[in-house]
Amino acid sequence: MEHIEWQLNRFREAPGRPAIIWRDREYTYGELEECYRDWLDRLRAAGVQAGHSVAVLSDFSPGAVSCLLALLKLRCVLVPLSPEARDQHREFFAIAELDHRVEIGEDDRGDVIRMRNRRGHPLLQQLRAADKAGLVLFSSGSTGQPKAVLHSLPELLNKFRKPRHCYRTLVFLLFDHIGGFNTLFYTLANLGCVVVAEDRGVASVCAVIEKHRVELLPISPSFLNLLLLSGAIDSYDLSSLALITYGTEVMPERTLKMANKAFPGVRFLQTYGLSELGILRSKSESDHSLRMKIGGEDYETRVVEERLFIRARSSMLGYLNAPSPFDDEGWFDTGDSVVQEGDYLRILGRESDIVNVGGQKVYPAEVEQVIAEMDGVIDVAVKGEAHLLLGQVVTATVQMADPIQAVRMRKRIAAHCKGRLQKFMVPVKVSVVAEGQVNHRFKKIRR
Repeated sequence: MEHIEWQLNRFREAPGRPAIIWRDREYTYGELEECYRDWLDRLRAAGVQAGHSVAVLSDFSPGAVSCLLALLKLRCVLVPLSPEARDQHREFFAIAELDHRVEIGEDDRGDVIRMRNRRGHPLLQQLRAADKAGLVLFSSGSTGQPKAVLHSLPELLNKFRKPRHCYRTLVFLLFDHIGGFNTLFYTLANLGCVVVAEDRGVASVCAVIEKHRVELLPISPSFLNLLLLSGAIDSYDLSSLALITYGTEVMPERTLKMANKAFPGVRFLQTYGLSELGILRSKSESDHSLRMKIGGEDYETRVVEERLFIRARSSMLGYLNAPSPFDDEGWFDTGDSVVQEGDYLRILGRESDIVNVGGQKVYPAEVEQVIAEMDGVIDVAVKGEAHLLLGQVVTATVQMADPIQAVRMRKRIAAHCKGRLQKFMVPVKVSVVAEGQVNHRFKKIRR
């Protein structure tokens, strides 16, 4: 049975149950199926056929979700795109070889627009020949040009067939992010409720949690830090939360410690995934621990010289604009440095983020953790800067609650780090800023 029919059969088990809360209105699973059937008719009338590459420009609205389901039924190649990446959309249209794009408006209706991009990429042809639906996701581009990841959807979605916990879940990660896509389909597969905030600001997220009794909050460590330091916890009733999951970047120990104190009784789970592989099943050692087990039925892991490699049945077919990253045995180099401690792993950070000071490795997250302990520090981002003799030196950009001269802050940091960090790890250059240190995906900016 193809995935969409299995999914629809599950919807029919509880047609009156809320599926999506969007703009404070509940949409039931019965209404979602009606909207899906309407989209099927509209897409067919617009000439959309199996194998066509179709972008959906939206966020998590009932219309957008129903459109994705209809495109899955038609065995199209889905290309979800969020408004936050609009400056890159034209480039993405060409790379994904779009046949159509669907622009969802404020009224949650959508226009289907015919595109005329060049076709012929071998991986897309392979997917069409197999008569399977596909998914294109674009990486954040934090290490260069965004890569276009192509998945075969039946393999990626197969893991959702097994029933798991049902939650009322706030979708925080973006519409075009593997984490956001995973949250959506996990929630629908288990007849949970997808809750959409008006925006991803701290106040909006807290207001939605309070009003709609959200149980599961999947967020980035950077956003969790903002939430804790904002004081919003004291202004809203967040007692409905049962589980907070975090991933996409390294979690500072200070932030996790503060979160456990601020949310007694809430479970914390570290997640791990990549656009190229999907989201792995994970198990944190405890709510307070940064050590975790990762894997699941479809995944194998191994650590080689403190670097994590993964092999997955649900791996992407490949990149549309870059060479294949898999070795001859199908292993994928995640680029993450890890420490293996028994059955558990602790993520140290991306290899590309590591600062090399005269041959000595510096993990930015380690330095950030120490600096974040200082009074008045809201956030900090550490990175490397080229140096003629040492290759690189450590620099820090610090967001402060109150203004302070950069020279004074550098001296304060040096004094605070003495005895806590080795000398080569202490920032030699410090910038003080008023704005946050996260991008539109709420990940730390280090470039």
